[in-house]
Amino acid sequence: MLLVLSEDHKEHLAFLPKVDAAVVREFGRIALEFLRRGSSPKIYEGAARKLCVPVDMVQHGVEGLMFLMTESSKHMISEMDFLDSVLALGFGDELNQILLQLYLQHHSQIRSILSQLPSNLPAYHNLEWRLDVQLASRSVCQQVIPMLTMRLSRVLQTDPSTLLHLISTLEAALSAIKTSHSRRVLRNIK
Repeated sequence: MLLVLSEDHKEHLAFLPKVDAAVVREFGRIALEFLRRGSSPKIYEGAARKLCVPVDMVQHGVEGLMFLMTESSKHMISEMDFLDSVLALGFGDELNQILLQLYLQHHSQIRSILSQLPSNLPAYHNLEWRLDVQLASRSVCQQVIPMLTMRLSRVLQTDPSTLLHLISTLEAALSAIKTSHSRRVLRNIK
């Protein structure tokens, strides 16, 4: 699975190639501290003074790096997928390897931190469904026509064969996007 970053996130991460490798590692450490304890403006101010850049540039760089690491950890992407995702950002090989090392060293720790955070993602609490089966009609004495009705946020109605076809189509699309050909296409689109 490749990560798709918005233009804002790419802009925030564009600061990383302009700094030394040790600074990128330090930004990674600050990003982990940000996850554990929250934001600290004093850390951003100190780093901005050392680098002679505006505070918001440092803050955006750290937040962009934190987003990259949390999304990668959340989706448990492989090393190859991580490198492919970072490759789309246009960084050099050295910076890509540093980011990969940061990800590999800290992904399990990031996952444990994220699992402790309260989740505010939408979730189904009450899925209402009904299965209707027409067994006969005036013209046909013996027939079986099942119909499944579900209420998510809207009422959906389908027969089981269409539902199975929908599921298989979605699974095929998911497996197709994981192929190396689709990765190359996605990389070239960006």
